[in-house]
Amino acid sequence: MTTRNYDLMKWLSFAMIITFIDQITKYLATTNLMYGDPRALLPGINFTLFHNTGAAFSFLADQGGWQRWFFAILTILISAGLILWLKLLSHKEIATRIAICFILGGALGNLIDRLIWGYVIDFIQLYYSSWYWPIFNIADASITIGAILLICTGSSFGKAD
Repeated sequence: MTTRNYDLMKWLSFAMIITFIDQITKYLATTNLMYGDPRALLPGINFTLFHNTGAAFSFLADQGGWQRWFFAILTILISAGLILWLKLLSHKEIATRIAICFILGGALGNLIDRLIWGYVIDFIQLYYSSWYWPIFNIADASITIGAILLICTGSSFGKAD
């Protein structure tokens, strides 16, 4: 195995750890929560099991089911692009690599749900007074963290050694 391939496998392992954490928390939510019944964790945070057949903020959730495959294919294509980007990055671009792994790990976590269940399992609900943020999961949080980190690094695609 070449050094570059070993390096890529190391980073992909990091993304898979994120995917694994996401899947474990979704399993725990599914086995311990009643659908739609909020369980208070802390003030401002509930665990509420929800199935999202759409994308972010339930985008396209009310469609006839075609969106499951659309989002699955889109996720596969984006994930392939992220893996290629990860492979092309310089060894010095650690923050960009971490950001890509967060995005990739989250994307794969939600992809697994779509392929197995036909929906994404969400369970984290944030609120303040009577204002509620849309319910999300660890994969969604991971994608958001990765995107913010990517923006903060100011990275561009294709910076190779």
